[in-house]
Amino acid sequence: MTPVELSRTVLHAVRRAVDAGELSVAVPTRAVVAPPGPGGCGDYATSIALQLARPAGQPPLKVAEVLRPHLLGADGITGVVLTGPGFLNISLDRAASGVGLVGEILRRGERYGYADGPDGRVVQLHCPHDLRAVVVADAAARLLRSQGALVRVTAEGFEDAWTSVLGVAVDAVGRAPAELPVNVRPVPAPESADPMSLGRDAGRWALLHPAAHDRPRAGDQHLVQRESNPLFRVRYAHARARAATRNAADLGFTADPDPDPDPGPVTGSDTGTPTVTAPLADVAPELLAALADHPRVLAAAADHRAPDRLARHLVTVADAALPFLPTVLPRGGEKPSAAHRARLALAEAVGAVLAGGLDLLGIDAPDHL
Repeated sequence: MTPVELSRTVLHAVRRAVDAGELSVAVPTRAVVAPPGPGGCGDYATSIALQLARPAGQPPLKVAEVLRPHLLGADGITGVVLTGPGFLNISLDRAASGVGLVGEILRRGERYGYADGPDGRVVQLHCPHDLRAVVVADAAARLLRSQGALVRVTAEGFEDAWTSVLGVAVDAVGRAPAELPVNVRPVPAPESADPMSLGRDAGRWALLHPAAHDRPRAGDQHLVQRESNPLFRVRYAHARARAATRNAADLGFTADPDPDPDPGPVTGSDTGTPTVTAPLADVAPELLAALADHPRVLAAAADHRAPDRLARHLVTVADAALPFLPTVLPRGGEKPSAAHRARLALAEAVGAVLAGGLDLLGIDAPDHL
């Protein structure tokens, strides 16, 4: 079960409680699910009971107690624990949820985490005559559009070179009326810094990766191909994921998130060494958790106009993926197995998430690095 599917399951539980007369509320259009916070447990937690408590006229804990049995009856959910004032902490069937997550990412591709369509929002972003502000507004607009909003970006001043070098554009330039104040104003880059000298990809990353209240650095550290450079790690993980697909094709096998088990005992070499066939949830739990969190990160980054949240999330995905990617292909005399096909599917999911995330930041994701 993916986070999107779990969100729908939570809403279905609310609807069943309403239909049964246990709650008297309007069923919300969205239920936020996220990794549990301090004091929580399980795979995901939701505050839907706190959201519904006031309209239901009941304490949040009572609302959570009403919803708990409806959630426990859903496929893929193995446990629901109440904590704090009424948080519902949900445990999933880890093997099934890992397979479902990877399958969902492969189905959606680089648009995994996007809204299904327009949501009716119209957002106006207005920024000062400042390079970093324009780049942040450009990335925030991309994120908002991914979540279904219609976005217009304006600036009080603009330089043509910003488009040719960093690929940013605005819909209009000039001072806005009083009712449209500047609403994108990150801390500017130091006057001594020259992000445009880094080129489009490193220049945008230098301005987007720090939080809006942090002053960005625009030095050569964004160009070095070393582990100390977060942008390099993200792009390197993407290139390794793409290479796994090419190399697997050379070995004659393709990705399958839920392959049929190999018949009989599978051996990895002529000596009879068994092939590791652990479920994906056991092989790469941190990686699966980071991938599952991607839709929530996109929505939060869009809502807060904070592309830095996506940039840091991509680093988290890359850092979780890099130790896993060397295990995807058979080694030595090992033969491709169901486990390798499942791991290749996870590697391709990594590639899709990293490529899609970099694209939202306006940064290329090369297949070779």
